[in-house]
Amino acid sequence: MSNTYRVQNPATDEIVETFDSATDAEVEGTLAKAAAAYREWSARPMSERAEIVARAASLFAERKEELAKIAAEEMGKPISEGIEEAEFSAAIIKYYADNGEEFTKDQPIPTGANGTAVIRRLPIGPLLGIMPWNFPYYQIARFVGPNLVLGNTIVLKDAEICPRSALAVQQIMDDAGIPEGVYNNIFATHDQISTIIADPRIQGVSLTGSERAGSIVGAQAGQNLKKAVLELGGSDPYILLDTDDVKAAAELAWGTRMYNTGQACNSNKRMIVMEEIYEEFVAELTKLAQAAKAAPADAQGENTYSCLSSRGAAENLHDQIQRAVKEGATLRAGGELSDKGAYVSPAVITDIPVGSDIYYEEFFGPVAVVYKVSSDEEAIELANNTQFGLGGTVFSKDTERAAAISRRLEVGMANVNTPAGEGEELPFGGVKRSGFGRELGPLGMDEFVNKQMYYVEN
Repeated sequence: MSNTYRVQNPATDEIVETFDSATDAEVEGTLAKAAAAYREWSARPMSERAEIVARAASLFAERKEELAKIAAEEMGKPISEGIEEAEFSAAIIKYYADNGEEFTKDQPIPTGANGTAVIRRLPIGPLLGIMPWNFPYYQIARFVGPNLVLGNTIVLKDAEICPRSALAVQQIMDDAGIPEGVYNNIFATHDQISTIIADPRIQGVSLTGSERAGSIVGAQAGQNLKKAVLELGGSDPYILLDTDDVKAAAELAWGTRMYNTGQACNSNKRMIVMEEIYEEFVAELTKLAQAAKAAPADAQGENTYSCLSSRGAAENLHDQIQRAVKEGATLRAGGELSDKGAYVSPAVITDIPVGSDIYYEEFFGPVAVVYKVSSDEEAIELANNTQFGLGGTVFSKDTERAAAISRRLEVGMANVNTPAGEGEELPFGGVKRSGFGRELGPLGMDEFVNKQMYYVEN
């Protein structure tokens, strides 16, 4: 057995704890339990399932400080953000416990035939979830919340650097009274994941991760005729048309970009600013970057930044910044790699040549990339010049002007005058190479379902 799963504090590089990967026998046992539990779990009334799942939501909220400390040591998440994540996870799970029956009620179909027809929404069976490290609780919550209430069972493979948070979620499910086999954490290897996807007992796969991982898992799911939901990368446009307060606009854009140390799929990775306010906006961002100081995840304060998730992630980001400069970009501030740990000082980059190799890459870290445009049409063209299509936003004093531009963004989530609409009731997902399928909101409960036509002859 290999120690693929480990807690390695990214602030210090210290390996704190290692965990053995699952054996093939353990994988088989987990699949057997998930399949057996599905028969009993799906047969229960939804109200009963919802009551149990609601207890899990309460435990996420009760244990938020503990969960935040785990994430801080595993991947460097600031404690305050870890607490917010645990609270949001609780809200997501409770949302589905409260609304599941409404979201899955029979849908009548008018028919001219001599009978009555409805669409039923029924569970489909055991599901595989492959989750990332950047939001170790939220990502799980938005997958398992709707599906546990619906009656599906879960096999959950978390990121290799987040084993303690994975076990903490398993403990929450157990303590909430989720029956054995209904929720199953497994420290599977990549080869075992392929085996699990191919197993006929697994009926669907959900992955949140990189474009590369999504293409591999999506292909394997397709080969085995399994439903898949993929939430992949993003290079979201953040268009600023005009403002009466450039300093405040820059502070909002900066705070949004630095959340989770810039490691969010739907972060504002490309700031597109009208030329009239561009220089002042960049100057304000540069001041914020220059004032930022490194601090541990449990000692964050004003104008501080945490480490990235791993030394490897930090080195990769630093390499991207260096390549951007070589390709013609201007590094206005930051971009320095620490001698030890996984710190990269927050960077401001301008003048990336549109169409260059680095232009099409996703900067997954504390890097504010800014582009100057001179017209609405130029802003739209630049915003859509990407292989990704997760989210995007437009800011303007003229809401109708901003709304008109937002309607032309090739994204799954379009916003006006806010960095991003967020809430358990708002669907999340993208188009193009950002993936397919939706999580959260009513649509999040409409993915891994059997939309069964039920007809009774009168």
